[in-house]
Amino acid sequence: MADEGLRPIIVKRIKKGGGGHHGGAWKIAYADFVTAMMAFFLLMWLLGSTAKGDLQGIAEYFKTPLKVAMSGGSGSGDSSSLVQGGGKDLTRKDGQVKKGDDPEMKKTYNLQAAHLKEAQQELERAELARLRSLKTRIEEAIEARPALRQFKSQLLIDITTDGLRIQIVDEQNRPMFALARAELQPYTKDILYEIGRALNDMPNRVSLSGHTDATPYANGEKGYSNWELSADRANASRRALLAGGMDESKVLRVVGLSSAVLFDKENPLNPINRRISIIVMNRKAEESALKDGSTIEVQAASQVKPDIGSTVAKPEPVK
Repeated sequence: MADEGLRPIIVKRIKKGGGGHHGGAWKIAYADFVTAMMAFFLLMWLLGSTAKGDLQGIAEYFKTPLKVAMSGGSGSGDSSSLVQGGGKDLTRKDGQVKKGDDPEMKKTYNLQAAHLKEAQQELERAELARLRSLKTRIEEAIEARPALRQFKSQLLIDITTDGLRIQIVDEQNRPMFALARAELQPYTKDILYEIGRALNDMPNRVSLSGHTDATPYANGEKGYSNWELSADRANASRRALLAGGMDESKVLRVVGLSSAVLFDKENPLNPINRRISIIVMNRKAEESALKDGSTIEVQAASQVKPDIGSTVAKPEPVK
C-alpha cells in the first residue's frame, strides 16, 4: 500500500501538425479583389455604351472642370451648378435634358462680357467726370472776365444724354448775330473764343447746330430762308471756335435746324429761340453719329432736365 503513493504521474502532450486555422485576413483580400474587378467591368461597360460626344465632354470636364461648368457646352449637362445632373439618354451629345412641361432656361456665365461691361461703365463714369469738369471750367472762365460775365444769362450749360451742351441764346436787346444775317457780334466772338480754348483740352468731338425763331425770312420760300440762315450761323460759330484755338478735326457736324426745335414752344417768336447749340459729344453719341445713315434725336432745351450741379439760370422769356 505504501508503494502506491510513490507511483509517478505521467502527462502526455500531443503536438498537432499543419493544416490548422489561419484567421480571416484572406477574406478581406478576396473582397477587395472582387470589388476591383466589379469596378473594372463597370468602367468597361460605361466606356462601351457612352457616345463619342459624351466622352469628349467628360474629358473636357476633367481637364478644366470650372470652365466647362460655368461656360456650358458639350457634356456640361443642363444644371448651372458645378455638380452636373444625371440623365437616361446616354447617346446625346449636347448635354442633358431635364424632363418637364416647361423648358427651363439654361443659365450661362460669360465672364468676358461681364468684364467688358464693367470696363464700359468705368469709361462712361470717367467721361462724365471730364464733361462736368469742363462745364465748371467754362463757368469759371466766364465769371473771371467782366466782359463776359454780363452775358451769363445768355449762356445755358447742362449735361444731356449726348454730352455737354452749351447754348448761346439771344435776348431782346442783345442778339448774338446781326439782324437776319450770320454775322457774329463782337461779344459773341469773345464768348466763342473762350469756349474754343476750353474745348481743345477735351478729346471729345463737337456738334454745332443753329436755330432761329419762327419769324419767316423775307422771300424765304423761294430763296434764302431760315434754314440757310441757321446753317450759316452754325458755320460762323464753327469758324469762331477755330479762331479761339479749337482743333478743326474736333468738329463732327454742323447743321441748321431753322425753327424746327424751339426753345420756347409757347411763344415761337421769342428771341430766345434764336440760338447756337454746341454739344461736346460723349463716346456713345459720337459712335452713333459716325454710323452710316444714323440720326441723332435733337431735343428742345425745355425737354431736357439739366444736370443736378448746374448753376446757370435759364433766362426768362421776353414778353
